Amino acid sequence: MRIGIDIRPIGDFGVGTYVRNVVRTLGRLDLQNEFYLIGRRDRAREIGRLPENFRFVPFNAMEESARGYLGFRQVLRQLRCDLVHIPHLIWIPQFLPCPYVVTVHDVLDFMYRATNGSSVRRAANFFCTRQVLLRAARVLAVSNFTKKDIQRLFGIADEKVEVVYNAIDERFRSGHASDADRQFIAERYQVNYPFLLYAGRISPHKNVVRIIEAFSALKCELAKEGKYPDLKLIIIGDEVSRHPDLRRAVIKSGVQNDVRFLGFVPIGVLRIFYDVAKMFVFPSLYEGFGLPPLEAMAHGTPVVTSNTSSLPEVVGNAAVLVNPENIFDISRALLRVLLDQPLREKLKQRGYEQVERFSWEASVTRILNVYRQVVAEPAAAPVVA
Repeated sequence: MRIGIDIRPIGDFGVGTYVRNVVRTLGRLDLQNEFYLIGRRDRAREIGRLPENFRFVPFNAMEESARGYLGFRQVLRQLRCDLVHIPHLIWIPQFLPCPYVVTVHDVLDFMYRATNGSSVRRAANFFCTRQVLLRAARVLAVSNFTKKDIQRLFGIADEKVEVVYNAIDERFRSGHASDADRQFIAERYQVNYPFLLYAGRISPHKNVVRIIEAFSALKCELAKEGKYPDLKLIIIGDEVSRHPDLRRAVIKSGVQNDVRFLGFVPIGVLRIFYDVAKMFVFPSLYEGFGLPPLEAMAHGTPVVTSNTSSLPEVVGNAAVLVNPENIFDISRALLRVLLDQPLREKLKQRGYEQVERFSWEASVTRILNVYRQVVAEPAAAPVVA
């Protein structure tokens, strides 16, 4: 097979992680088929070394531009690809010279952000996105929850949607933090106290304001018991200056001295924070998959997360689930997990086991099977919505 993979989103936060891990794993599993990685060569270096059946095809034009759309079609035609994998859901209907597989990580644009823009623009976006899904040879959903959302919102046939789970980056499996690692964050970030951790994007559906409010309530309960007086909340994510509501929540909750915003940190540093944290808190309102809880579990860190969207599917019985819209439910869970040592040990062991349920090798093996099925199928007739 001659398979194209659109790697232009490799610089994006979540999709980039997906692209890198899928391509790296394909490089380990498949030495026979020809793979064409279409995108910016400088960003392709992030993937690392690949076998000889992988070839980089320089193409810099963005998807949303006319040059990006028409030029991408021309590249596929020149390469004579049998199939192309588009690693995230886009709104531009695809009229490509070969079948395509599209990965859907979530349908957030049609959920919590569905009020953005005019009603005409939202309707057009919905129609065009549905065309993308209808014309795809296969749709890869990253969870059963996401598959159900795709079917419910867009009416895509069950047999056309394949669930292929994400998995954590191998760098989160590199063992526990050493004394030198702990010394590093103490010197570089002045972190030498117990802390709860949130890591991820900073956006409304991530529910970070309620994390801050629940942490404030937790501090009051701990003060009554005289425990953990120096406990902090560390938030690792986007540039906080773009989110003034978080600063307002900190001031309103009276925890100015106990909440720290660190912004972006590299994976090598993030794994240390995961490992050293007393607990990882992730009460997101909506996740198509939700990798951060698994990343924390890989380090034996207890997790408190939401009982909604894909998160129960991802964490299984290895986390404490809460109502993400109830501050006191979150706070009670934090207090319980912080002080109940037998529970902490149980969550630690279950977390290790849960992480092992997800692997890039298993997921990419399924993706390869989808590629083979699509290429073996007769050409489909054009889809009419």
